[in-house]
Amino acid sequence: MKKISLKVTTCLLAGCFLFSSCFVGHYGLWNKYINWQNHMTSSKFVNAIVGFILVPIVGGVCTLVDILVLNTIEFWSGSNPVAANNIGKTQQVMGEDGRYYAVTTLKNGYEVKAPTGEITNFIHNDENDSWSVEQNGVVKELFRFNADGTIQANVNGETKNFTLNEEGVYNARMAANDGLFFAMN
Repeated sequence: MKKISLKVTTCLLAGCFLFSSCFVGHYGLWNKYINWQNHMTSSKFVNAIVGFILVPIVGGVCTLVDILVLNTIEFWSGSNPVAANNIGKTQQVMGEDGRYYAVTTLKNGYEVKAPTGEITNFIHNDENDSWSVEQNGVVKELFRFNADGTIQANVNGETKNFTLNEEGVYNARMAANDGLFFAMN
């Protein structure tokens, strides 16, 4: 059996630390570059031509820095130093009713302001990994993630567990509609 040298062992150990998060990061630098590249001019054609020239060079560097440095920092510290900070930013989102709602990103969730002025907050609780809705000062838990990979949801006043797959979605719909399932056009 061959003896593994100290250099090889050090390189393997360093690789384990460096590449431990290459697929779980937010790729903040790459996303910022792509956002800039898509909006650098008002012409999508100019943006595309410049993108064909720059993406192989700048995109490769951004991806390498994200993988080797930024995503590793994010993995170990929990925050990416370059990732976009959206807290406090508001977007106009069209609802199913055709009206626009102002959605503001909060530190722990979202604030949704209806065109009528009514405000609804969707709040994430890190302690029990749950999402709640708050309207007019009344807070109601919608669901929480369980340690076994299921969710616990409040459906029609009852607390039920559902799996995170097609069957679980079907069961949740059936529970919410008292076992009735309606087809929509």
